[in-house]
Amino acid sequence: MAHATNRALFFAHQAQTTPEPLALEITRAEGCWMYRPDGTRVLDLISGISVSNLGHRHPAVVAAIHQQVDTYLHLLVYGEVVQTPQVQLAQALAATTGGRLGQVYFVSSGSEAIEGAIKLAKRHTGRYQIVSCRQAYHGSTHGALAAGGGEGYKPGYLPLVPGFKHIRHGVLEDLDRIGCRTAAVLIEPVQGEAGVRDASPAYWQALRQRCTDMGALLMVDEIQTGYGRTGTFWHYQQLGIEPDVIVTAKGMGGGMPLGAFMAAESVMASLKANPLLGHITTFGGHPVCCAAGLATLNVLQNSDLIAQVPHKARRFAQGLAPIGELRHAGLLMALEVGSFERVLAIQKRLLEANPAVLTDWFLYCDTALRLAPPLTISDHEIDLAVEAIRAAVS
Repeated sequence: MAHATNRALFFAHQAQTTPEPLALEITRAEGCWMYRPDGTRVLDLISGISVSNLGHRHPAVVAAIHQQVDTYLHLLVYGEVVQTPQVQLAQALAATTGGRLGQVYFVSSGSEAIEGAIKLAKRHTGRYQIVSCRQAYHGSTHGALAAGGGEGYKPGYLPLVPGFKHIRHGVLEDLDRIGCRTAAVLIEPVQGEAGVRDASPAYWQALRQRCTDMGALLMVDEIQTGYGRTGTFWHYQQLGIEPDVIVTAKGMGGGMPLGAFMAAESVMASLKANPLLGHITTFGGHPVCCAAGLATLNVLQNSDLIAQVPHKARRFAQGLAPIGELRHAGLLMALEVGSFERVLAIQKRLLEANPAVLTDWFLYCDTALRLAPPLTISDHEIDLAVEAIRAAVS
């Protein structure tokens, strides 16, 4: 009865984002598994869209949350009070870049981090133009939506923020469009919602050089790729480049809402004068979220989970090879199945399998199934997933 009541209340009172949501009720989650009201389990292959990189309710994250809840919650708007979880996480994040990007501005989500990074680029350079990519996704707020390349999502919200120019991801000749009016290039190191698309090493070297020559900031959106998902802590570390700004969120909080943008002090200083409070957030860097984020970072750096990512990705690739093309950057994967109708049919079959498996689709690639399991997934769980997917596809 409670299950039926919750479903009815879900549709009656909770704002919906699609005509037919999954409406999958979960009463408990742990590791790579989520549990329905009747106790049946669901193998999570999307990690809340690359959020639960350590799985659900990792013991270290839960312990850090409990400890911080017993200490203090929100104290004051961001940046005015010294809060240990914020300070420690900022120091640890700076260290992941070798200290090059030594300052961190905490927010509550990826979209907020993108908005803050865009403001930072404009304020620091005194320029107005942001170059981003077609088929890119950077969030759903007005500035982030303008930066994104999914044109089908924009018409109902026009006019958006002006000053954005779009180029093709990975296409060298388009780099000429980065010019003397460009404040920053905002780019995903691997395009997520486009269905896991990467670019050549030559492209990244040319992009870095073009930004340097034009005096534009290179801002990498590591919201989906960061925190170990692709086999290094940040994906840009595989590309042989150094960005000027990193934007992150999703996997950062271990399941708690947390985002950030990072830059050198000489760049970040632009937000503290002319005018004062150049960027403001009330809940950004909430101490409980930062405690969870620090625990997440520590687990990743003090274990071999990131080092295991290539092996686990290969295991998926080998098992799914007979089905179709599997594009992947570590454990961010897109399995081509041919059409959106097939994607939805396979997703439905997987939820009816034993054990059930949760997958998803991409905003700008409607022919591929999204797979992004927790980095903690075991070989046995990978084999269960592969077997279920092969059965559902066939």
